[in-house]
Amino acid sequence: MFINLDTIPPFYKGYVKLVEQSDPLQALRISGYRTLELLHSVPEVKQDYRYAPEKWTIRQVLCHMIDAERIFAYRALRFARNDKTPLSGFDENAYAPELNAEARPLRRIGDEMQHLRTTTIDLFEEFSEEMMKRKGTANNNEVTVMALAFIIAGHETHHCKILRERYLNG
Repeated sequence: MFINLDTIPPFYKGYVKLVEQSDPLQALRISGYRTLELLHSVPEVKQDYRYAPEKWTIRQVLCHMIDAERIFAYRALRFARNDKTPLSGFDENAYAPELNAEARPLRRIGDEMQHLRTTTIDLFEEFSEEMMKRKGTANNNEVTVMALAFIIAGHETHHCKILRERYLNG
């Protein structure tokens, strides 16, 4: 399978361009593996590091990635089941103070990410080719089920890039 960038809502194109794989399941597997590898390299003393006062901590970024994956996977499930109900967006900045990230050990966040990715892959493996092509509306944007798999992988890749460049190399 191959994703046509013309099928990706404008806001997510930058994320999807970061995905190197043409198969959505492989993209999810590889991005998940790379994220866990990065997470395991985070020193305990840096888990609450922010590269600027108004920015999220490393734990908050990771918890945001978990929330976003759950929301994108939920959208995929709804659209794969041919649900035509338009879905609202979500405000990640409003979610951030409610993440409870400071109470969650980095190791536990990593375990949760790994479990979540396993279930996300299970979900997408179950979808038929027809289901992967189905479309729905989320946040006033039409998106396919397959595009959501690439958005999950690309969103994760985007945040890992930021973590490497701004949090762990500074």
